[in-house]
Amino acid sequence: MRAVQLNGINQLSVVEVAEPRPAAGEVTVALRAAALNHRDVWIKQGRYAGLTWPCIPGSDAAGVVGAVGAGVDPAWLGREVIINPSFNWGDDERAPGAGFSILGLPRQGTLAEIIAVPAAQIAPKPAHLSWPEAAALPLAGLTAHRALFARAGLRPSERVLVNGIGGGVALFALQFAVAHGAKAWVTSSSPEKIARAVALGAVGGFDYRDAQWAKAAVQAAGGFDVMVESAGGEGFEAVLDAATPGGRVVFFGATRGNPPALAMRKVFWRQLTLLGTTMGSPADWEAMLAFVARHRLRPVVSDVFPLARAGEALARLDRGEQFGKLVVTMS
Repeated sequence: MRAVQLNGINQLSVVEVAEPRPAAGEVTVALRAAALNHRDVWIKQGRYAGLTWPCIPGSDAAGVVGAVGAGVDPAWLGREVIINPSFNWGDDERAPGAGFSILGLPRQGTLAEIIAVPAAQIAPKPAHLSWPEAAALPLAGLTAHRALFARAGLRPSERVLVNGIGGGVALFALQFAVAHGAKAWVTSSSPEKIARAVALGAVGGFDYRDAQWAKAAVQAAGGFDVMVESAGGEGFEAVLDAATPGGRVVFFGATRGNPPALAMRKVFWRQLTLLGTTMGSPADWEAMLAFVARHRLRPVVSDVFPLARAGEALARLDRGEQFGKLVVTMS
């Protein structure tokens, strides 16, 4: 079968590798589409812990079950499925256990024509989604759903700010918040991305390059009950400034690094809550799929590439040019 293989830092090629076979409790899935995440870019660049070479990156995918291992219900054969990339969460809903991992490292990932995964990690593909849309859903959808609901406890009619609109998790956070009945705003450095977010249901947006954007946001919306953040860096203090007293800041990344200093006075004086989150539990996964099906939500797909051009797709993701998910198709 064909697969994207990394043999070292930035050493990417599409090669022929042996087809996986399902072990006991596993299935193999003939993939129709896989989606990219920034995690794949960082793995390619050697910026991720636990790297081993060669490796097949990729955490998101959808396809058709082609074989089942011992102990797996044969009724799965031929079914259209998506894959939960959150492995071995553990028994505590509050946080993943020591055995937690994300598909694509250390386990071989989804940028391949066939993959073997535990049967517990698959779920029926939402019937209203195309293959690229289904592939775009798992990692980003799961992360956004847990951030908004299990962690931040978003309630209908609350005000939400999604910082840095355009990426997969941020767009799902916007779509989920709007579907839940919240009022959502966004930030971006791109007026076009803000306009596209408004078309998806955002009330408005702010240019985070403006040093006074937080002040303008508070004047426009009165402050935000929930802030969805993944950048960190020097701009994190502005996020605190835009939160309403008693607000919750939920964050799942630090693409701009750690804040130079945490303004603790702003946190305790205004009774703010800082909430870290990553991926989600099996219960979060089931709740996310049910939410998407109930509201008939469709992931935003930015561009679709054939497997042979996966390197181009990763480069586009690294440049931050996308609005939505970048998807690779296998046929």
